[in-house]
Amino acid sequence: MIGSLVIPRVGMRVVAKSALRSGASVRWNSFAAKAPIKSSVTKDLALNGKVLEPAEPQAAAVAVTTNSTSSSIDWYSSWHGLGSKPFDDTVQKALASSLAPTDIEIKPDGLIYLPEIKYRRVLNKAFGAGGWGLVPRSQTIVTPKLVTREYGLVCHGQLVSVSRGEQDYFAESGIPTATEGCKSNALMRCCKDLGIGSELWDPVFIKKFKTEYCVERFVTHIATAKKKKIWLRKDRPVEYPYKA
Repeated sequence: MIGSLVIPRVGMRVVAKSALRSGASVRWNSFAAKAPIKSSVTKDLALNGKVLEPAEPQAAAVAVTTNSTSSSIDWYSSWHGLGSKPFDDTVQKALASSLAPTDIEIKPDGLIYLPEIKYRRVLNKAFGAGGWGLVPRSQTIVTPKLVTREYGLVCHGQLVSVSRGEQDYFAESGIPTATEGCKSNALMRCCKDLGIGSELWDPVFIKKFKTEYCVERFVTHIATAKKKKIWLRKDRPVEYPYKA
């Protein structure tokens, strides 16, 4: 069984290719290697029993000034502000805005979704550019097929959500891109707690959207010549790797 490669939160980004080929477990952070597993849940998530989070936060504390009082908050482990107070009406209105039908996409299997960049646009509109941020809350773990890491969403100085992102990859050269995909995946999951795109989980909305804006079509896979039925928007042509 190939071991997991744990990449520290800070420091080297080099992937030890020879170690991956030989099945070795590689760690550049001696502290993480010695850190005990915090819970059975963490152990189960560790994919082969490797440690995902260290016992103590490694991140440098961020100085935050609140009500004229300066304090240090380590977002790697802190739950500061979670559920402490609601945002003002302007923010609430921006977060609760209905999605434009033109922003919603559909996958060939019929799953509708909002592209990641549009979550960022909603956050910028609600909190302002620089008024929110995504902070890592664990190490990055790389298995032979998957990259995963836990992130927290901080808005106007308070934590609003924590979620674990994940992204598949198919070759070692794709690991850097997969780490970015993992971050984007965590952001979209965190945004659910703010109600962004909540319609996408509403069965009534899903059925109505697919009826009005989408269609199922029989297509042929260009490489295999196999025919199948896929979903697509009515205003979109059939695209590679399929043909009508």
